[in-house]
Amino acid sequence: MDTRRPLRTLAIALGTAGLLISGCSSGSSTTGASSPAQAASARPSAVPAALKPFYAQHLKWRDCGVTGFQCATMKAPLDYAKPDGAEIKLAVSRKKATGPGKRIGSLLVNPGGPGGSAIGYLQAYAAIGYPAQVRARYDMVAIDPRGVARSEPVECLTGAQMDAYTQVDQTPDDAAEVTKLSSAFKKFATGCEQRSGTILPHVSTVETARDMDVLRALLGDERLHYVGASYGTFLGATYAELFPGRVGRLVLDGAMDPSLTSAEMNRDQTAGFETAFQSFAEDCVKQADCPLGTTSADAATNLKKLFSDLDAKPIATGESRKLGESLATTGVIAAMYDETAWPQLREALAAAKAGDGSGLLSLADSYYEREPNGSYANLMYANAAVNCLDLPPAFATSKAVTQALPAFEKASPVFGKGFAWASLNCAYWPVPATGAPHPLKAEGAAPIVVVGTTRDPATPYKWARSLAGQLSSGTLLTYEGDGHTAYGRGSDCIDTAINSYLLEGTAPDDGKKCS
Repeated sequence: MDTRRPLRTLAIALGTAGLLISGCSSGSSTTGASSPAQAASARPSAVPAALKPFYAQHLKWRDCGVTGFQCATMKAPLDYAKPDGAEIKLAVSRKKATGPGKRIGSLLVNPGGPGGSAIGYLQAYAAIGYPAQVRARYDMVAIDPRGVARSEPVECLTGAQMDAYTQVDQTPDDAAEVTKLSSAFKKFATGCEQRSGTILPHVSTVETARDMDVLRALLGDERLHYVGASYGTFLGATYAELFPGRVGRLVLDGAMDPSLTSAEMNRDQTAGFETAFQSFAEDCVKQADCPLGTTSADAATNLKKLFSDLDAKPIATGESRKLGESLATTGVIAAMYDETAWPQLREALAAAKAGDGSGLLSLADSYYEREPNGSYANLMYANAAVNCLDLPPAFATSKAVTQALPAFEKASPVFGKGFAWASLNCAYWPVPATGAPHPLKAEGAAPIVVVGTTRDPATPYKWARSLAGQLSSGTLLTYEGDGHTAYGRGSDCIDTAINSYLLEGTAPDDGKKCS
């Protein structure tokens, strides 16, 4: 079980968001190439001469093989500090505005992660599932960030190696198990360096935000219009900090707080998943098929016992992999992202108590984006690569984790221990972090809508309050409910406010609340 990925692969139609399993959390990012502070001091209205070839390139659109969509390949500097050096190829896709109504421009979307495929999200949901009036007036566009999916993806492990990695005990009970977990993190990092060493230093959020500005120009838009979920909110806020004068209509849904350290972020997420679990438990005990008891306290106790039993003796799943505590915890976490998965989780927990681990394994596989043939998407690899570059590690040693355990277990008696140990993985990363936590202000940007959900597990509501307060033009829109992110999840109040902003440019009143 990893920490820190606002993600939701259970229902891509609702968007992905932030991962919790790689242990270093998404946060503010800078690079040796260009930090936000450096960029803010320059903020040229014209493109720097060395970057003009990239801003002047011509996108050659072609058929994607998916009805209604076009695809293209965009070039960007591998290292923005050396624009005359190596280049990177980035995949882009779009679905043109359908009308009626005057075209507003391009609407770039990002589902989060980091590591979620924006093109996959665009083609499977955003360009066909966003409100018709939005799709009528915007070209719907996505770019897979550098290192992700179709854009020179980071690779780290074989499918078999990844299977082994996901089963390592992340709640070690003795020194030998601590050593085994640390070794797994080291092997993961070494695999990334061996397979993707060239790109690893150049997948920061700042660099991806700069790629977005190149794409904005190539699409012919003076300003960037954007909807980002979870980690995508950090990406959008970073863009606004770098290019405040080029901000159009930005929706940051399921917001992250760039002012936090990795350790602070991981503790907050631990508490967020505890809040989400308590909400699930309160609902579960009202259902006839709840396998966790009749009170919320019973639910927590019984889930911890199930995890403990699986730690001692993994159970069959109908395939070669057995369900141990780590995969079971990941399966439960996966269902916390979306309350519509709660019935599936109740069924899976009941089956696990009866000795059948297939249901929880299926949930865990959806979280990891594991295919039935044993292969994995590169989501987990890109997630670690971006997170470990964007912020220094939460903990540098196993001793530091041990010292932090009481705080994590206070934040979540159910998940705290596992989340604390998962926070160790970036300690072994082969590329030093280039970012540092700091607030993003985006002075001079047009109004930016920041959306927070009160019982969001992966991006706790207080992060949205914080980001809206940091941004000079931030306005907070609140969804009082469960699940990760809010737009397109059934609240007419939320959807109406965001649609009006995207179509008319009028931000909702700061502090507006919806349920």
